[in-house]
Amino acid sequence: MGHDEEHDQEKTQDLRGSGDSATRRDQAVRAAVEQGVVGPAAPVVGLLDVTGIRAAAAELRAAFDAVVEPGTPVLHAFAVKAAPLVPVLRLLRSAGIGAEVASPGELGIARAAGIAPSATVLDSPAKTPAELRQALALGIAVNADNPQELARIDTLVQSAPTGSPVGLRINPQIGGGSIGAVSTATATSKFGVPLCDPGARDWLLRAYLDRPWLTRLHAHSGSQGMTLEMMVRGVTATYELAEEVNERAGRRQIDTIDIGGGLPVNFSSDEVSPTYAQYARRLKARVPGLLDGRYGLVTEFGRSLLAKQGTLLARVEYVKKAGGRPIALTHAGVQVATRTVYAPASWPLRIAAYDPKGRPRTGPAVGQDVAGPACFAGDLLAENRPLPLLEQGDYVAALDTGAYYFAHHYSYNSLARPGIYGFSSYADEVRFAAVREPQTLDEIVAEAGGGAERDALRHL
Repeated sequence: MGHDEEHDQEKTQDLRGSGDSATRRDQAVRAAVEQGVVGPAAPVVGLLDVTGIRAAAAELRAAFDAVVEPGTPVLHAFAVKAAPLVPVLRLLRSAGIGAEVASPGELGIARAAGIAPSATVLDSPAKTPAELRQALALGIAVNADNPQELARIDTLVQSAPTGSPVGLRINPQIGGGSIGAVSTATATSKFGVPLCDPGARDWLLRAYLDRPWLTRLHAHSGSQGMTLEMMVRGVTATYELAEEVNERAGRRQIDTIDIGGGLPVNFSSDEVSPTYAQYARRLKARVPGLLDGRYGLVTEFGRSLLAKQGTLLARVEYVKKAGGRPIALTHAGVQVATRTVYAPASWPLRIAAYDPKGRPRTGPAVGQDVAGPACFAGDLLAENRPLPLLEQGDYVAALDTGAYYFAHHYSYNSLARPGIYGFSSYADEVRFAAVREPQTLDEIVAEAGGGAERDALRHL
């Protein structure tokens, strides 16, 4: 069977019905308007589907449980960068998901969420001595990015024994996907030891043989815009290196392989595609030794767990026309959808229209711009997008925004960070809980040096 035919068969077997998530979203939008979660006083909010988050976590665990040998140690570590929110991490922790962190801030968030050091992985291409020292003292797994970092760890391990599992990150150099800025396995990527560079493989083999305590191997070649085939190629290269190290060592020195995350998300519809099950089955077919129980497994998914569970909801403040084109001026723009505004071809978003009562707006589709509040012309969520004609007081929803959107504020024009609310449905009632309260004007002023520092420059 060819790869395309295999994919089509898997898609038929795995496709999750999208109706439930869309229905929950529509119910949540209407309830948010009725309950005042969004409105004139709070014109932009982020909504997170708690039921959807739990379901995505369960699907991830079930997909890999189905392909690994029983008893295999598996850690699914959520990439905190995708949604650095303590309540979200606490929810994922309750669903059996750990944390992958890449900064002291992300580690602080994971610790505040109660995620155990044994369920935490530290990755970053620029770890400081203090970060490494803290991780090794806590027993957090560390993936060294480069030879200089490994030399730093050598010194720290010699001065203070650690219970942390330590590994090396490699770059399998399999190529990039359709979005260059997020492709991590190109020939010149800043991440990891470049596996195919002259002398690199020999250096890696020697690095392991000289350090019996180096027991993990890590690669992250997935990203938005990557195909499953390319991701599997990256994992295969990582597995083959682990096998070579263990053969040379004459023992199972590398006992855990971290395959990273990066499962792409379908931003064109409510369909979840590809699925975790498709990816896991393809790994089973192509790299069976990875999953036969000889290696522990770590994954680091982020976007694929949260993207489809989030909705960015904004009130239409005004409507106008320019050059004959309708423009809806909203409160959602570059401050909450930075990637889409600056790179719309790579990160297009679906937009749904709702009336002032939060009901889906109907009517003929009319090409119109959905604009944000920032003071530059390119601040657009969508350009000439066919939608029912929006009116003042309506609401627009940017869909699939649960990862890398409203939790990643960009303070252009000192626009306030929006409130973020989780929601669940109970019978006919939708309940909301604040994940992060909206930023106040006093907080904006304080962050701008308006506290005790306000006269700091006068004395210079």
